[in-house]
Amino acid sequence: MKALFSYLIFPGFLFSACVGLLACWVDRKVTARLQWRVGPPWYQNFLDIVKLFGKETILPEGAKLTFLLSPCLGLLSVALVATILGVGILSPAHSFMGDLIVVMYLLIIPAASLIIGAFSSRNPFASIGASREMKLILGYELPFILAVIAVIIKAKCAIKLGTIITCQMALGSYIASFSGALAFLAVIFCMQAKLGAVPFDLAESEQELMGGALIEYSGFPLAIFKLTKALMLYVMPLFLIVLFLGKDLSPLFLVAKYTGILVIIILIKNTNPRLRIDQALRFFWGPMTIIATLAVILALLGL
Repeated sequence: MKALFSYLIFPGFLFSACVGLLACWVDRKVTARLQWRVGPPWYQNFLDIVKLFGKETILPEGAKLTFLLSPCLGLLSVALVATILGVGILSPAHSFMGDLIVVMYLLIIPAASLIIGAFSSRNPFASIGASREMKLILGYELPFILAVIAVIIKAKCAIKLGTIITCQMALGSYIASFSGALAFLAVIFCMQAKLGAVPFDLAESEQELMGGALIEYSGFPLAIFKLTKALMLYVMPLFLIVLFLGKDLSPLFLVAKYTGILVIIILIKNTNPRLRIDQALRFFWGPMTIIATLAVILALLGL
């Protein structure tokens, strides 16, 4: 019963969904203020999800079963990540061996589910969006993994989130070191791409592809995708806090750190135009990979 509560209520699905939807509201509110608009009320994202749950689900002709199953797969994976991270923060001693590797694998599934669902719809715009998402994954996963490797090296080759947190509590946050700062810089941009936020919102591109990978989705499946994106906005900053800012994870400092990373996401989103897919790949395979590689080298040198 306790495990079921952890997965479904706190720190799992329900809690992370609420925090993610509120974070989306902060994003929309700040963006509106920057554009001299009022912005939505705090409960608008909750109403949008409820409204989509009540809408009719229209299936495109020739759509396969994966068209409906892929959104659920992505949501399930992010909910599992939220639970693993929450347990690691609340009780580092109860994290399991290799949970860092599990989290990294699970964080790929939302993008993979978007690709599978888009190809299942057999829509040309969705296929273009899915192909962009595939290329984007190939771009940002390399520097993302290298940056995480730098953290593993600094944690004395630990692949357990609880151990990484414990090491930072004893020795200080990894972002305070040269290698940690460089790895954090690389992961920030990789996180922006994983969230599908500007300037890496290539898979949806409303102005070009009319929603791209999500063009054929409506009703309940679309609500699941929107909810998954909200959960990702909660999970990804929390993952960065665990990896780089784990010295003090008391509630007050945790909220402050999460808010700080959320502000960085919003600033990047509102100060950059959308990149072309070739520009995004050059950015991740070029500067970001170099920075992440340098972080690994410095971590090996103990810096």
